This record gives sequence, C-alpha cells and structure tokens, in this order.
Amino acid sequence: MSRYIGKRLVLMLVTLWVISTLTFVLMHSIPGDPFSSEKKLPKQTLENLKAKYHLDEPLPVQYVLYMKNLVMFDLGVSIKSETRTVNEYISDGFPVSAELGAYSMILALVLGIGMGVLAAFRQNKLADYNVMVLAVLGLSVPSFVIAPFFQKWFGGDWLPLMGWGDFKHAILPAVALSFLPLALVTRLMRSSMLEVMGQDYIRTARSKGLPPWRVITRHTLRNAIMPVVTIIGPLAVGILTGSFVIEHIFSIPGIGKYFVDSVLNRDYSLIMGITIFYSALLILVNFLVDLAYGLIDPRIKVGGKEAN
Repeated sequence: MSRYIGKRLVLMLVTLWVISTLTFVLMHSIPGDPFSSEKKLPKQTLENLKAKYHLDEPLPVQYVLYMKNLVMFDLGVSIKSETRTVNEYISDGFPVSAELGAYSMILALVLGIGMGVLAAFRQNKLADYNVMVLAVLGLSVPSFVIAPFFQKWFGGDWLPLMGWGDFKHAILPAVALSFLPLALVTRLMRSSMLEVMGQDYIRTARSKGLPPWRVITRHTLRNAIMPVVTIIGPLAVGILTGSFVIEHIFSIPGIGKYFVDSVLNRDYSLIMGITIFYSALLILVNFLVDLAYGLIDPRIKVGGKEAN
C-alpha cells in the first residue's frame, strides 16, 4: 500500500510539472502581453512594468523564476491588481466556489443515484421515461441557459437573484450547476443498475422472497455504484470549473469569477495560478477516489491486484 502511494505521489508531481510547463508555454505563445492594451501609458512606464514582472527577460529565465516560486507555493502577484497575490485570490475565492460546488455535488449524487435506481426498477414504465427526459434535458441544455431561466421564474424576495451570503443565495446557482452532473449520474446509475440486476445472484436474492429495498441496499447498489464512484473525481472538479459561468451570471465572488476576469485582462500570473491550482485539485481528487475503491469494493486492491 505504501509503495503504491509513493509511486502515485511521484506520478502526481510529474503530471503537475508537465501541466505547469505547458500552461507557461501556451500562455506566453499568445501574441502580445498583459500591457498591450495600455496604449496611453508612456513607453518608459511600460518598460518599467515589464521589468517589474520580469516580462523583459528571455522566456527560459522567466520559466526558471516561475518554477522556483511555484516550488515555494508562491504563485506570484496579479499583474492587473498589483496589490494582491494570486494566493490571496485563490484563498478568498475558492471557499466560495467550494461551498457552491459541494451543494451541487451533493444534489447531483443524491438525486442522480435515487433517480437512476428508480428508473432501473421501473424500466420501460412512466417513471423511467420521466427520469430519462429530465436526464436528456440536463445533458442538452447548457448552464448559461438554465441559470437565467431560474432567475426569471424562481428568483425574487425569498430566492435572491445575485450575490452571495446565506444559504438562500446558493439555492438557485447550486441547482443550475447540478443539472449536467445530475443527468450524468442518473444515466450512469440506471445503466449500471440494469446490468447488475441481470446477474444470477440478484435473481437468486429475488427468488428467496427478499424485499426490494433489501435487494437494492445489500446486493445491487454496492456493485452498481462503482461506475459513479469512478467519475466522482472528474465530476467534482468539473462542477468547480463549470461554476465559472454560473458565478458570473449570479455575481458570486468565487474563484471562477476571478479566472474569467484574468482571461479578459490577460493577467498571466492569475491565469497560470488558477489553472495549476485546478489541475492539482483534479489530480488529488482522482488519487483519493482510487484509494476509495478498496473501501467500497473489497475485491479491488489499490495496487492493481484482485483479491482471491
């Protein structure tokens, strides 16, 4: 177990280094620089600004400086803000995005698993058709269409249209953000349940006269939920990255809003910092999900060997 964890940690660090390098190269391959739009500033002022952020240095020198700071967990200073570091932006915005993402994730998993189980046990019946219609809508309609719809029809005095404060502010954006992952979990859970329900041991359990709820909880759900567990990592990070649009529409001061602003302002430090932060988060979550496999299904060993 410890050997497996050690190998994964090394692989995680190598992956993060590759992502950091690619992000740096792609960011600097874009024509121009963060000060290209500042045409009113004197030439000497622009040169001083570039020197302050080492943008006048050759790219290899900039890369070494950036990686040196990255190793020290220093993501640099926001070029457009000048007074705030990228670390401060992330520490301020991520808790808000994480809270919104947690609400959406819980909603997507609880409702998605429940609806998937219901559709499987009512296959080709009205409940199954209704669930599948909702799932198709969730997959087809983008969040930037769902969010304004919710604002128009459900927003008001009790459910705020914008801003962030108490739990009421999170209801509409959390529901809008959960639509796509909810649809994915529902469809995946339904197909997995149908596959498991066709196994011989499920037929045996039913033939013994066990109640349907016991067949679900003790024999079906534990095996059928494995595909859902597999996508929890990418799903969690996908919810956070998907919150960019939702945070913008609902004016939520999360990390997604900062990322959008950084792209519009061509803020190199903030763009690269948030990208690397999200990459590290995705790598970590996937690692934790792999470790969770063995807890959910004892037949699976995290080292890749199957128990006899």
